[in-house]
Amino acid sequence: MAEKQKIQLFVKASDDGESIGNCPFCQRLFMILMHKGCPFTLTTVDMKRAPEILKDLAPGSQPPFLLYDNEVKTDTNKIEEFLEETLLPPSYPSMTPKCKESVTAGNDVFHKFSSYIKNQSPANEDTLQRYLLRSLLLLDRYLTTPLPDELAKDPKMTESKRKFLDGDELTLPDCNLLPKLNIINTVCKQYRKFEIPKDLKGLSRYLNNAAQLETFTYTCPSKDEIILSYRSVVKPMLP
Repeated sequence: MAEKQKIQLFVKASDDGESIGNCPFCQRLFMILMHKGCPFTLTTVDMKRAPEILKDLAPGSQPPFLLYDNEVKTDTNKIEEFLEETLLPPSYPSMTPKCKESVTAGNDVFHKFSSYIKNQSPANEDTLQRYLLRSLLLLDRYLTTPLPDELAKDPKMTESKRKFLDGDELTLPDCNLLPKLNIINTVCKQYRKFEIPKDLKGLSRYLNNAAQLETFTYTCPSKDEIILSYRSVVKPMLP
């Protein structure tokens, strides 16, 4: 049984070397393990000190990585697949989405955010912000569009009120997307005076539901840590 195995998740440490650092991939796996409700040990890795544990367990790798019954796994996508295949019902909840569209919803938002936040040309600012907004709008549209199982229950439904991407339960795509949306809102507000618009009803509902979920809030790095980690990433505007 999986619960008899020793599970240890290694994540990036914050600037102080102790707390949880800013890494959406680390938070993604942390959220999955928390939601599954299985016993595991969390270890923060201070990358500035090049700890021996990296050289011994995962040479050349960056967190996150997983130690499962003394076997090291370093690829985030493969770790996610492994946990879903190993921590199975009835002991653990399934986190596989019912709709394949839920897997790709919002998958370009973080890329558009990165282009926007790294821009140094005032002439490109509005265009790049518009590209980001367009991606957020598409995500909002997905969150407000009823899914097939919702329509099966209520054929007249015109707007979904579901909590998360694939329904009212957290699934794997949420664990991938929510950490990124948190970074986007935190960094854009600090460095570009821009926030995800509140009038995007589906997206606002989604973020509010996440904020009430311990699986998300407990695994988040602090806002100060996110801001600090992006200090060297955000490019100042050139005159």
